[in-house]
Amino acid sequence: MSQGILIVEDEAILAKNIKRYLERHGYEVRIAGTGEDGIVQFEDFRPDMVLLDFTLPGADGLEVLERIRALDSRVKVILITAHGNVRIAVDAMKAGAYDYLGKPVNLGELKLLIDKAVGQERLEGALSYYRNREAGGSGLDKILGGSPAIQRLKETIGQLLDAERRLTEGAPAPVLITGETGTGKELVARALHFDGARKQRPFVEINCASIPPHLVESELFGHERGAFTDARERKLGLVESAHGGTLFLDEVGDLEPAVQVKLLKLLEDKIVRRLGSVRDHKVDIRIVAATNRSLEDLVRQGKFRSDLYFRLRVVAVEVPPLRERGEDVVSIAEHFLDLHGRRYGKPRLRFGAEARAAILRHAWPGNVRELRNVIEQAVLVAPGEVIGAVHLACQPACPVAEACELKEATGDMVALLCNGGIKLAEVERGLLVQALQSAAGNVTRAAKSLGISRDTLRYRMEKYDLRSPA
Repeated sequence: MSQGILIVEDEAILAKNIKRYLERHGYEVRIAGTGEDGIVQFEDFRPDMVLLDFTLPGADGLEVLERIRALDSRVKVILITAHGNVRIAVDAMKAGAYDYLGKPVNLGELKLLIDKAVGQERLEGALSYYRNREAGGSGLDKILGGSPAIQRLKETIGQLLDAERRLTEGAPAPVLITGETGTGKELVARALHFDGARKQRPFVEINCASIPPHLVESELFGHERGAFTDARERKLGLVESAHGGTLFLDEVGDLEPAVQVKLLKLLEDKIVRRLGSVRDHKVDIRIVAATNRSLEDLVRQGKFRSDLYFRLRVVAVEVPPLRERGEDVVSIAEHFLDLHGRRYGKPRLRFGAEARAAILRHAWPGNVRELRNVIEQAVLVAPGEVIGAVHLACQPACPVAEACELKEATGDMVALLCNGGIKLAEVERGLLVQALQSAAGNVTRAAKSLGISRDTLRYRMEKYDLRSPA
């Protein structure tokens, strides 16, 4: 689809030459000879861009520009005049002109300017699309479940949003989101932004663990041309890109010490300095950080600055693991079943009773992320409309799932279990006690000997009211 351009120019020959030139390059062009006619044609044509002469019969170009911008604030307007001076250029930019071009018009230069404006418009449209799409997939209502743990989480988020709305100056306090891998920490960060007062501003996310350490500083704070070997041009950092909005630092515990120092300065002074620059830039951002690691442990080990830790956790929000959310696991599983069912053209899928029981029984050490992947795989492999326990990848071959999960090496005991000779709970509790005693009460070592995660062992200790011998 070609871009539409309206030329508002009283010099008929110049207007026709520009029109002919632009049409050869694929643009759809109309001409208006006066400011009033330009307004009428603008409302009828709704062009993507306007080439507007400053000196027109009747209303001058600045008046027409203001009226056009009132009709459509996003349209790009390039002002053309033979009376070029600094005052006119400044007035035009203040009134909302995209750029300014003097007469005589160089058609090649005009084409470059138009192409640049069209490219920016497409970029702005794409950013608007992605921002709207992100906003549509974010918010408190996207945090599924009604368990007490989730209700408490939503109440906390609601309190933070209310406090942000009452804020009279400055950015809201930093928020540190903690929780195991796959619990949905990013959803909480997005709810804080897209349900808050800054929802129309940028939400910039950076995963500190996914970027090579030597590039993190440049990505966050930007750099000047020549700051290092490959810095061929100036680059705006993600911190400056988030100006007015939210900067979400995921896996913040993986930041290098040198970057931690700069982040601390950013939190305290709200200024950023690009690599290779001698100038500071003031920024207005809200920082939300997330981690699945214990920052307190990292501080004790000397791997994370204590002053940065306390600046990040002005407000601390903990996302509960899936195993602590009771019946939520089934409703979330049904959400993923509906989602993936529609994606793969199987909209009528449902869980059988055995599948529901298996979903409730499984500990889900990978939390919501693991559940999503398991349900997607089940959708792919299920031959009919009913998802059974056999289709769930979380189910081991042995029908006594939890015992087999604990340790394959339990040999005879698991064999007896599968034959119905011993009660599951007795065997499982006995294995836990034995592992804890062998590890002298060290939960991490006991979990390793059982071949399960530390969090899974903690869950089962609580289940059987066990305390470490230590």
